[in-house]
Amino acid sequence: MSRVVLADDQVLVRAGFRALLDAQSDIEVVGEAADGAEALRQVARLRPDVVLMDIRMPVLDGLAATRRITDDPSLDGVKVVILTTFELDEYVFEAIRSGASGFLVKDTEPEELLRAVRAAVAGDALLSPGVTRRLIAEFAARSKEPMAAAGLAQLTEREREVMALVGMGLSNEEIARRLVVSPLTAKTHVSRAMVKLGARDRAQLVVMAYESGLVRPGWLG
Repeated sequence: MSRVVLADDQVLVRAGFRALLDAQSDIEVVGEAADGAEALRQVARLRPDVVLMDIRMPVLDGLAATRRITDDPSLDGVKVVILTTFELDEYVFEAIRSGASGFLVKDTEPEELLRAVRAAVAGDALLSPGVTRRLIAEFAARSKEPMAAAGLAQLTEREREVMALVGMGLSNEEIARRLVVSPLTAKTHVSRAMVKLGARDRAQLVVMAYESGLVRPGWLG
């Protein structure tokens, strides 16, 4: 059973998400918070698998709360999925760099929300929709802290190739088809790249792919 904490200052948004998530046999909402400070208290007390975190909240915003969660070694197993109003929230990329495991627009389809929660638990952040890839690419292109080339030197040629495909939003299955290897082999290459680069999860590997220049925004189509 995947345990979720909802952090959003809008009561109706939390109620809608709770109704959807609690209706699933494998997901349980164990806590709610109306601001970032309360979210931190809930996370420390409940140790959920996933936090659905709004960005714009009173007392402490979701970006600051995300950083505190991902910087706390004792909360290493907690994944954060950012909730955003898309074009208005230009902090999304920074949130992912800080350790968030992806993000969703608030008017997302119910199936996408469920996929995001399950993907975060599995360590495979939901970054596949084209609009999400374009948004991350835009913010990555603005980044003033490019990844050192020495980082990529740790990777084999195949690992760099796989990392680029991850950055383009391909799943392990899609990478396997592209490279004519098994999905398990693709997953292994992804995992090794993450370990060598110190990426917390697939989301940060995507960001690193942009920062290193392995993937450029124009390649996303």
